[in-house]
Amino acid sequence: MERYFQVALYLMMLSGFATLAQTGQVDPLTVLLMVGALTVRGYFLLTKHPFLLGDRSTKLLTIAFAAFYPVDLFLISGTFVSATVHLVLALMVVRIFSARRDRDHVFLAILSFLLVLAASVLTVNSAFLITFIAFLLAAVATFVLLEIRRSMKTVAPASMSASHGIQRIGRSLFRLVPALVVSIVILALAIFFFLPRISAGYLSAYSSGNELSTGFSNQVELGRIGEIQQSDSVVMHIQIDGDTHGGFDLKWRGIALNNFDGRTWRNSSQQIVVPRSLDGRFLLSQFDPELRHSSSSQGGRIHYRVLLEPLGTSVFFLAPKPEALSGNYRFVTTDDGGAFYDLDREHPPSVYEADSKVNRPSAQDLRSASADFSSTGWQKYLQLPAVDPRVADLARQITSGAHNNFDRASAIERHLSTSYAYTLQLGRSTPKDPLTHFLFERKAGHCEYFASSMAVMLRTLNIPSRIVNGFRTGEFNDVNSQYLVRERNAHSWVEAYFPGYGWISFDPTPAVAMQTHNGFGRIALYMDAAASFWREWVVNYDFGHQKSLGEGATRSTRGMVDRVRFLARRQYIRMVGWARTTQNVLQRSPHKWGIGAMVAVILLIVAVNARHLWQILHLRWVAAHPDKDPQQAASVWYNRLTKSLARHGLRKSPVQTPSEFLRTIENPSLRQEVERFTRHYESARFGDSSDDAARLPELYDEITSTSRR
Repeated sequence: MERYFQVALYLMMLSGFATLAQTGQVDPLTVLLMVGALTVRGYFLLTKHPFLLGDRSTKLLTIAFAAFYPVDLFLISGTFVSATVHLVLALMVVRIFSARRDRDHVFLAILSFLLVLAASVLTVNSAFLITFIAFLLAAVATFVLLEIRRSMKTVAPASMSASHGIQRIGRSLFRLVPALVVSIVILALAIFFFLPRISAGYLSAYSSGNELSTGFSNQVELGRIGEIQQSDSVVMHIQIDGDTHGGFDLKWRGIALNNFDGRTWRNSSQQIVVPRSLDGRFLLSQFDPELRHSSSSQGGRIHYRVLLEPLGTSVFFLAPKPEALSGNYRFVTTDDGGAFYDLDREHPPSVYEADSKVNRPSAQDLRSASADFSSTGWQKYLQLPAVDPRVADLARQITSGAHNNFDRASAIERHLSTSYAYTLQLGRSTPKDPLTHFLFERKAGHCEYFASSMAVMLRTLNIPSRIVNGFRTGEFNDVNSQYLVRERNAHSWVEAYFPGYGWISFDPTPAVAMQTHNGFGRIALYMDAAASFWREWVVNYDFGHQKSLGEGATRSTRGMVDRVRFLARRQYIRMVGWARTTQNVLQRSPHKWGIGAMVAVILLIVAVNARHLWQILHLRWVAAHPDKDPQQAASVWYNRLTKSLARHGLRKSPVQTPSEFLRTIENPSLRQEVERFTRHYESARFGDSSDDAARLPELYDEITSTSRR
């Protein structure tokens, strides 16, 4: 019993640590040390090694780790969760090698639960479910065994051997623990899915800013997007209605920046509140004059759904020319740059739907647009820092053959994308004038350098421009028809203004092919589809999802009832038609069908009783050939004998043996014959004697003759 308990407790600690380790938020050194400690403990458990630390060593180590906690909190880890996780793991290692009493074991179980609790805060990954169920199995087994172990110390099972009792307990636990866990999971799922939700949002959505969140703030230093592109973490999943083959290559706008000082882009626009329509949608089109005045019959509109990971940013990422936004949000604002922000702290950006008009005006229309930007309203989009004169000269040189702003912008876009190289390796030192260094010396960089260079050159030509930080469309997952956008898809591009048509995007960065998966790589797509489902229906599960499930269940139930009703009516019509056809056939030849019906009934009766008939025939054959199966033949003939004697008043009780039955027979001659039959019966029945079995029919006839007399 003690070994059962120690193994269950070890599995509980192991699964608790695995739940925490799969989050990826624990540093590699801590993971390595913890794996080593658990491996050593597992080896000691396997080999029954009795190594334990002394009480003095345990107290000293506990005090040392507690004293180290403030140092870790303020100087090493820097965050409360990481430092606390380090402390819990350290205390667990100490207790693993010093647990003697029940309270020590309970303390280890509590520490294991704290690891799972920390993992639930640090991750939104679907892998958490698998490790948590493993932890739940081990935890239930541990606490059941802990109670049994405690009870066995006071009550000894004297009615059974120790080994037999332990085997019974082991088999019972093997059935009981999974049953308890399944019951717990089913009850938890019922509570989770049906308990009304009045608020939603995940704790990590309120985490402090990171590289990604600062890359989409109102002040972005040149090079920040390039740092984001170093990561492969998932940012969002996007599903476009009707798109099952990945036919779109869109850019997802985050924030537009208009003020540049040579090293940092800023957004100087003020935010205003976006109104809502009666159906709850936020109306975005009215903030784009060109979009507001365009004909509603024009095509190029898409409806899409975005599942955004916790990023620590309040920006909604939308396709160009957004018209409407819907989601469980109370306040949405916008600025002159066309960015949209979520000011609802209770519902950070996570799941939302939107409509956008993604068609682009023709080149001929844009060539005819006005080039007069003399009004003061365009000054913030024409502002320039102290620029090296070579930048303006290069812009004029590139556009020398162009006669309108669209051709000028296209010429700069084409020149940058074909004459410069794309790279994320820029070195640690930042030049004093990054753009000049990029354009005339290094001639290689990432998207921010391309976009900033084009925006500055457009402004030297008196063309209003701004840069936009967002994401390129990532790889397409045909398993769930969603675009998978990662941090490495972060991107900067340029928007130039054309009166009457609005802001038109240009991308001077060299194109990068969309990633595809083949062969074993498709496993990643299935895993991503599962993670997306977990993120939406577990992490972000709220009243809206409950309503959606309820409506879907109602529609499915109504549809199922209608289908059953239709099938039943169709079957009824078929049965009526068959009955009428059968009636007509029977009326034409009643005698023939009557005989056929009788034969069918007889065959049916025979088929139903086929097994019983076969047993009767087989027993008759055995009785006729007793030497073929002496044991069964002996049973058949002895049964016949007792039935025959019972008809003459000599009934054998089921509890009587053949010898006891003999003593109840008063007729001496009959008793003598039955005794001789019994000797042959026992030899055939228990000795498998063919000769004795062959004598039984003859002896039976003699006894029946005597009993009749």
